[in-house]
Amino acid sequence: MNSMMNPRVLLLFCCALLFTLAGCQLAPKTAKPASPMGKTASIDSKTPAPLRFVVRGTELIDRSQNAPVFFRGMGYSPYLPGETPITGKGPGDDDRYEKHFALFDHLEMDYLHIFPRLMPAGFFRELDKTDLVYGQDVWVHGYAEDFLDEAFQATTLAQIKEVIDHTYAVGRPDRLVLFSIGDELQAESVARTDARHPEVRDYHGKHLLVTGRTPTEVALARLIDGAMDYELTRYGQRHLYTHTSWTHIGPLANRPDLDLPTANILLPDMGDLICLNIYTYANGVRTSPPGSVTGTSYQGYLEELAAAMSKPILITQVGLSTSPFEPKPWVPGFGGHRVEDVPAVFRSIWKDVRSAKGREKYAGLVFFELHDEWWKSHKSETESTRQDRDDPEQWFGIYSLGQDNVLVPKGNIPQTVRDLFREP
Repeated sequence: MNSMMNPRVLLLFCCALLFTLAGCQLAPKTAKPASPMGKTASIDSKTPAPLRFVVRGTELIDRSQNAPVFFRGMGYSPYLPGETPITGKGPGDDDRYEKHFALFDHLEMDYLHIFPRLMPAGFFRELDKTDLVYGQDVWVHGYAEDFLDEAFQATTLAQIKEVIDHTYAVGRPDRLVLFSIGDELQAESVARTDARHPEVRDYHGKHLLVTGRTPTEVALARLIDGAMDYELTRYGQRHLYTHTSWTHIGPLANRPDLDLPTANILLPDMGDLICLNIYTYANGVRTSPPGSVTGTSYQGYLEELAAAMSKPILITQVGLSTSPFEPKPWVPGFGGHRVEDVPAVFRSIWKDVRSAKGREKYAGLVFFELHDEWWKSHKSETESTRQDRDDPEQWFGIYSLGQDNVLVPKGNIPQTVRDLFREP
């Protein structure tokens, strides 16, 4: 250093050096978990952990076994023809559950992902006879005008609290793995919410802290924080919390076919784990690079997702619609699959998951779904007595509905699921 340096310059230099050194020392203490997109999400260290199923690093642990889990699951919505949740009613409470649980036993599954908000007592009585555990999907209106609207937030949180109360009054909290707050928000609603609240980027709740987020992500964080706080306050414990998203709106942003621009991409990490519906033909998946082992775009997506996420991942939906034809040729793969072709695809999916690089981050795979849902697409009770040939949503079951609502295997699909679930 020049001994003749101006004293004022020297003072400024020393101050800058001190600030730099201080920053280097403080950074490790104040850093928060960050995503590749610069977003953070954390749960307060004082928030109690769940009693049985907990997250440790990138693994989902069953404390009763002190071991990580890989759930072999099935999506379940036991509505039958003539029933529909559109009217606000739950599915009937009759002998269907005894029959359906016999199928669960045959399939050798260990996890049910439940879609109806308020399952009847008969379902839980049959659950008691098994070792099955379940996750509870909590419906949130995915087409909302504005997810941050205060009236929407209040109404939705009240509905979430109703589901939590039902879990403790009728359900089985000791068998519950998680509450999923919302499932597949629509791109138009996400973009509209984000445009209306450009200043909303952070949220510091009682249990959740998120920073650098989109307004829609903050809206979800508020709902999850409120749900978590309600369960802890009223019942003295909590379960795992998450939001279930889909590949059309993220979280992998480097895809040409997403339904949202990069600025609006949704990263569903505002909870304990990542829940994502990952279909083979979905936007974001079909444009993925080949996987390292199988060479499929499905495995390619799984590997990039695992590399990007710092929490365990549960594949909450994957399946194929066996509708008689594909009504939307501009959405290839959504419907029109031949029953005899499905088993090979299911086997390929299973191999993709179980051999993927980063597979240790995956906590399970849930096939969608047990039986065809005739009521889908906002049908009235009268309309829900028929299955529409041109609506793929009503044909995802591995069983079809036969006479007297008996579930009939679709070819070898159920046996294929059973064989896969018996593999390590």
